[in-house]
Amino acid sequence: MSQTPRNGVTQGKETGAAKAAPASRSKASLVFLAICAGFFFLLFVALGTWQVVRLQWKLDLIAKVDARVHAAPVDAPAHDEWPQVSAGRDEYRRVRLAGRFLYSKTTAVQASTDLGSGSWLLTPLQTTNGDIVLVNRGFVSTSPIKLIASTAQDGPADKPVELVGLLRMSEQGGGFLRSNDAGQNRWYSRDVQAIADARGLGAVAPYFVDADKASSEANAAAAPDAEKPIGGLTVIAFHNSHLVYALTWYALALMAAGAGYWVVRDERRRRNRPAQVA
Repeated sequence: MSQTPRNGVTQGKETGAAKAAPASRSKASLVFLAICAGFFFLLFVALGTWQVVRLQWKLDLIAKVDARVHAAPVDAPAHDEWPQVSAGRDEYRRVRLAGRFLYSKTTAVQASTDLGSGSWLLTPLQTTNGDIVLVNRGFVSTSPIKLIASTAQDGPADKPVELVGLLRMSEQGGGFLRSNDAGQNRWYSRDVQAIADARGLGAVAPYFVDADKASSEANAAAAPDAEKPIGGLTVIAFHNSHLVYALTWYALALMAAGAGYWVVRDERRRRNRPAQVA
């Protein structure tokens, strides 16, 4: 004769047990997550907007430089105008000069161009009004360059040279991981003041001029160099990735906003989900 289980409970697993609903996040954690999402959203939007501003500045700079490069040449800034010369206002401006080269004080600066590795030849030009301006007469493939000129070959005064080129600002310090060494006559950047000090030139213009191809060719016959320099190799290029950066920051802002929305929706779903019965 079978026995009835006590209290009417059958053997085996209990039935009708309620499954607990997923626990809701605490109010403090929700506030913290909301603050984080809002902070990163505003941060990424601000960074994206800053890149948009930088983009407009870069496009304006490119337009100004393009206008300068293709404009008619003007007289290079004279001594009285040197304090006002700046990169923003004057760099890559087409200028003209007239005077005589001091060939014996030429400085070879290491160069890397589309024609290969070699040297830029920077030669002081004594203008007709007595100013000294360093002129990059062009590129030669020899490195280090061996000059033929002697101190007596500084250019005949009765045959002044004329040239047109682009005004460039001084490149201070040296090249990547390599500093200029005036004592060893090793130059990796066109540092105007350092070259002037090393050559004993006194006061010089705070800029140098990249001679164009026509000027280099026109003055090649009078130059004492064994290898005639090639001018007109100035590279005018501006790195412009601001639009990509702006889109990246804005995409991250949308991701932050999406993450915040997902947390809010998930929390509502947790609280509204009824307990399930097994």
